[in-house]
Amino acid sequence: MRINGHSHLLPYPSQIPKFMKDKEIFWIDQDRKFMRQKNWSRPITADSFFLDEKLAWMEDNKIDHAVVLNLSQLYGNGLTQSDMKQALRFQNDFNAQIQAENEKKFTTGFVIHAGFVDGALWEIERCVEKLNMQVLCLPTHYLNTAGEWKVIFNEETEPILELANKYNLAIEVHPYDGEKFIKLEDSAWRFHLIWMLAQCADSYHFYTLNGYYDKYPNIRTAFAHGGQLNHINIGRRTQGFDGRPDLFEGKSRPRAAVGHPNIYFDTLVHDTISFEVMLKRQQSTNQIIMGLDDPYPLGEMESELQSSYPGKLLDLVLEQGLITQKQHQEIWKDNVARWLYGRDAEKFLTRISP
Repeated sequence: MRINGHSHLLPYPSQIPKFMKDKEIFWIDQDRKFMRQKNWSRPITADSFFLDEKLAWMEDNKIDHAVVLNLSQLYGNGLTQSDMKQALRFQNDFNAQIQAENEKKFTTGFVIHAGFVDGALWEIERCVEKLNMQVLCLPTHYLNTAGEWKVIFNEETEPILELANKYNLAIEVHPYDGEKFIKLEDSAWRFHLIWMLAQCADSYHFYTLNGYYDKYPNIRTAFAHGGQLNHINIGRRTQGFDGRPDLFEGKSRPRAAVGHPNIYFDTLVHDTISFEVMLKRQQSTNQIIMGLDDPYPLGEMESELQSSYPGKLLDLVLEQGLITQKQHQEIWKDNVARWLYGRDAEKFLTRISP
């Protein structure tokens, strides 16, 4: 069995409520060529952005199951509270329906807005209790009600983590919206190629400094895109922690989090050297899960120009002897299941087995 732990899915244009386009929150052209928001558009680069085509793509690439995350465009930052609630509820209901109607094929995530904690707690309860969802999708950063950008892991959001801990949820941390608070010209795709990795590293910095991996032992947190900068930056963070203790009173030492069983990273690091750094840092493959980030062009997709296909990086790592065949299989299946369901991983695998 092969499980993809990082996937995305668009609604068909007709499934998006009219208010979403009327208020320029999010919509898709009828010809399915572009997804759009106010003053923003992005080409739809693969047919497998949509359900039927996604299922066919999974069949062609021998992917048995996929974890579908929320759309980053629907984190709700900058919307009024009313519009945010409607947009996020649409996203969560859409994902819940995908999971309910395709249980063997998809586990889907749900999203909340951390700037409105009470509403976030109600939505978590609804998604878990009524919609049977297990994966909480969090942005690396969010816009609070005072108009300040905050990292997702801070004292204000601890009630969210406490409820996630009660429900034994898997958490996915994913970057977006960097261009809204990093004051640089939006050129050469810098916010996707550079700053998304920095956003992940910033959220990991505070997740680990605050010791949330121990404080909330029932949640299992995965960082998107391999958390690439997290691994290379441990030494600098540790030296800063030791050299300026006045700045880190009451915080946990960065190295204490390395290899922790509640922290996961996906495989989407794009080359074998980066994978080897992650592997050496974690000292095992136990915390590494398959992540294709399909169908986006920065994901592992079929590409003659890049001589790429879904799962190529892990195959190269195996060919180079960095991992064993057993570890290769665990990254594709067992590790993803353990991130999703912890002690109930085997029950999950039995349930989705053909």
